[in-house]
Amino acid sequence: MKTELAFIFDVDGTLWDTTGIVAGSWTKVLDRLSLRVAGGLTPERLRQEFGKTPEVIAADLLPELSAAEQKTVIDACFRQEEADLEQSTRNLLYHGVTETLARLWESHRLYIVSNCQSGYIELFLKKNRLERYIADFECAGNTGRPKGDNIRLLMDRNRLGQAVYVGDTQGDYEASRQAGIPFIFAAYGYGMPERWSHRIGRFPELLSLSL
Repeated sequence: MKTELAFIFDVDGTLWDTTGIVAGSWTKVLDRLSLRVAGGLTPERLRQEFGKTPEVIAADLLPELSAAEQKTVIDACFRQEEADLEQSTRNLLYHGVTETLARLWESHRLYIVSNCQSGYIELFLKKNRLERYIADFECAGNTGRPKGDNIRLLMDRNRLGQAVYVGDTQGDYEASRQAGIPFIFAAYGYGMPERWSHRIGRFPELLSLSL
């Protein structure tokens, strides 16, 4: 039987790490367009951007372009990224994600909210064969709204009374606070938020938290 408490997850830096593949994908597109990112487009640089909305990422990386040009380029990067992720045979999940989600699913409803582009969560779930565990999801690419709004939208749509958000960045903490739910900090991810309700050093530690 499911308990009332639901888990809502971020994706990048929380469930998997794609920065190595994505850095290569985006570099292909930028080279094709004769564009350069100041300081180079490395996995470490991308970790500073993941978790932001696509529009903010594009503006951060390519400030010399107009907003319309930034959107054209970032959309092309996303298309290349998704093609390369689909073809990759690497396991990009953090240790214990599949097993932990399966255990949590036995007693909790599980969801995803991300600032990613449309189609990315679907790709993530299909590639990792996790569709059965995730009851619903939402993203900035679908709604054009920030993560805090999308957490609340998903909670209202699914009539969730109690939930926690699991993420890894300051933006995740702020979104959780905006949505009025506790934040669980995935300390193995990309960021260092100023506050959190709980902290995990590995994904399976979710199973032993007192919530």
